[in-house]
Parts: sequence; structure tokens; C-alpha cells
Amino acid sequence: MPTPNIVVLGTGMAGFGAAHRLHAEGIVPVMYDKNAYYGGHTASFRYETGFLFDVGPHISFTKDTRIQDLFADSVDQRFETIQIHLNNYWRGYWPLHPVQLHLHGMPEDLIVKVISDFVEARQLPEESPKNYADWLYASFGRTFAESFPMQYTRKYHLTSAENMSTDWLGPRIYRPSLEEVLRGAISASAPHVHYITHFRYPSDGGFMCYLKKFMPMGNIKLNHQLVSIDPRARELKFANGLVTSYDSLVSSVPLPDLIRMIQGAPSDVVDASRRLSCSTCVLVNIGVNREDISSAHMTYFYDEDICFTRLGFPHLLSAKNAPPGTGSIQAEVYFSDKYKPLTGKAEDWIEPVIRDLRKCGLLREEDQVLSRKAMLLPYANIIFDLERTQALKTVHAYLDDLGIAYCGRYGDWGYMWTDESFKSGELAAERALSGAVVSK
Repeated sequence: MPTPNIVVLGTGMAGFGAAHRLHAEGIVPVMYDKNAYYGGHTASFRYETGFLFDVGPHISFTKDTRIQDLFADSVDQRFETIQIHLNNYWRGYWPLHPVQLHLHGMPEDLIVKVISDFVEARQLPEESPKNYADWLYASFGRTFAESFPMQYTRKYHLTSAENMSTDWLGPRIYRPSLEEVLRGAISASAPHVHYITHFRYPSDGGFMCYLKKFMPMGNIKLNHQLVSIDPRARELKFANGLVTSYDSLVSSVPLPDLIRMIQGAPSDVVDASRRLSCSTCVLVNIGVNREDISSAHMTYFYDEDICFTRLGFPHLLSAKNAPPGTGSIQAEVYFSDKYKPLTGKAEDWIEPVIRDLRKCGLLREEDQVLSRKAMLLPYANIIFDLERTQALKTVHAYLDDLGIAYCGRYGDWGYMWTDESFKSGELAAERALSGAVVSK
């Protein structure tokens, strides 16, 4: 039987998950990527200054031993295993993460009100939440909900908690008992409870090294910007003039872009794709002449007058991510075409980030900034607003009818961690295998 011609769009974690599954069947897919580099959001870049930054904060904390083994093998067992340290910044205070378990040291009036509201909320009858705001009020009480997660929602998801569903939550936000809240309020030694305790990170070369083992499994074609898909003829057209066919198609392309390129896509499907919301992120990568910037691997920022939402410190993931004696900071500043459009260029945010790093005390006036770069990610995090569910159902049903297998964060349009993206690619490859019609 002839080998099917299966094409994979995208060379990120999901795309290589698909290649891995197809490789098990003896198939080497052609993998197209619009970029001059492979890896998508799994890519890593080392600047001429010697600092290495991933495209966003990436660590591997999967409990799936199969994925653990695959990734460990991909870096020849050369990885760091690190106990995670997370903290928060709120109005000059630095509580550990999650805040709801670490109120000790916060303003006394705030603690009293948080606990009072928490007790009151737990006495109310359980009701099914209509949105994320309902869930927060029921889980934490009004004071904590409005002071912390609702503020963070406006900065990270760029819309209100009332306009968000709870479909994305899973284990991401810890719902504590009253005893846990009380212990965290009266003692600085409250237990660390979080869905991540330890994580792995490659010893050298950045997070993208986890893809090395999988690269030979695909025939990778870089600098190929897809412009058109003809689903009837099973034909792809690229900006460089290439026209090629496929028997089956696996796509990790963001759904709004994918639908726009499909010839003959119905207007209701096009409209649904436009209602899928996603944030845009400006990553500002800073190198500094000292390494004792922070003891946390990641810090969450709630204050509206701090431009960034989250900070990561890549030099704490691997010593080889920065030159000896230096430290690195990656700041995330979020926007959304629908809720908070970005104006100007990504580079415009370098100085505001440095200003706010000084404002919160992480950068000192005497610190030397050795490297400063900005990167624009047009697609960052899926926004689970109240329009998402129905719009996604329409788009996915159309792609299912066409036999186009979608995967990854932007194909499944979900809140995916690394291992979930890889396995999403594997599942898409399964669908492609079962639906492939081999050309004569």
C-alpha cells in the first residue's frame, strides 16, 4: 500500500508530536514553517551578548513518565531538576505563591477582611458558576477575589472575570480550606501547595533542546508562509510560489489564520473564527550585571501601574542561560486586538519595563543593563471569554468535515502545557492516519 503524503503545518511542540506519531508508522511528514527557524513558541535564542531566552516562560513539569522519558532522551539525559519557587508582587509586598495560602505579612485590615469574606462565602449554598467571577467569589470571598485574581485577570486575560468561563481552570488555581488560609495568615512557614513542585529544564541550549530528538522525524521546510488551502483539491499554496498537494493535513496554525486561508470557507465559520480571542504578548528580555536579582523563578504582578504581568528569570533555570556573574529577566506585557490593542512597536516597551523593574526594586539604579531586546508574539494565550465555546464548536466542526486535523494551543484553541501540546499533535496524527486518502 502506498505511503500517504501527510503534511504538518508548524514545527512547534504539537507539530513534532505529530511527527513522532507518524514516525512510528514509518512516515516522514513534510513540515512547513513560516519562520526562518524551527520550534514555534518552543524556540530559544542566544543573543550576541551571551544571554539565552526562550520564547516565553517554558519549563517541563509533566507527570507523564512517557513524555518525561522522551524529553530526557532528547537532551541525552542532560537536564536540571529544580524545586520551583514562585512569588507575587502586590502594592510593595512580596507574598509567596499562591497568595491565598501566604497572607502572612500583608496589611492586617486586608487579612481580616479576606478571612471574614472567605468564611461568609463558604456558608452560602453551592451553585453552579455562570462565569469565572462567580467561581472566584464562591471560592475565596469578595475581598480576595477582587484584590488578587480579578486584578490579575485584567492584566493577563485582558477582560473581566465576568466575561470568562471556567473551562480553562483545571488545577491552575488552588482552592484552599479555611484552616489553610488561617495558617497562611498567622505563620510565615505555611506549606507550599501548587500544581507544580519540581520541574525539568535542559542544562544547555534552552527549552528548544527538547525537540532535538524529533527533528529527523520530519522533512522540515522553513521560510514557507502558507497563503491558501484548497481542501477539495488538497492543495497548499505558499507565498514563495510553491504549490504542493497532500493526502492528509495536520495543522497547528492558529485557527483564525487557518480559516482565513481555506478557499470557500462559509461566512458563519469565518465569523466564528474572528470571535476566537487570544492575547498578544510583548516579551522584553533584559540582561543585568548581577545574578542575585530574585530568588523566584517566576513572579506574578497584580498592580495596574506595573506594565508587566509576569516575570521569569532564565538564569535560574540553567547557569548557561547567561554569562557568568550575570542575571536575566523576561517580562511579559499583554495586549489583545479585541480588548486592549497594541499600538506602536514591541521595542517601545523596553524602557517602561526597565522603569517598572526599578519601581518594584528588582533593578537598582547602579545596575548595568547589558542586554535589552523585545519580541512580539501575535498569538500568546487563549482568552476563555464567553464567546469561545460556541465559536470554537463551529470552527472545529467545519475542520472535522474537511478532514483537517488540528492540534496544539492554537489548533485546539486551549490552555495547553508542553506535554499536552505534544500529545495533542500525536492525537492529530492519529486522525490524519485514519482519514488519509492516498492520491493515485
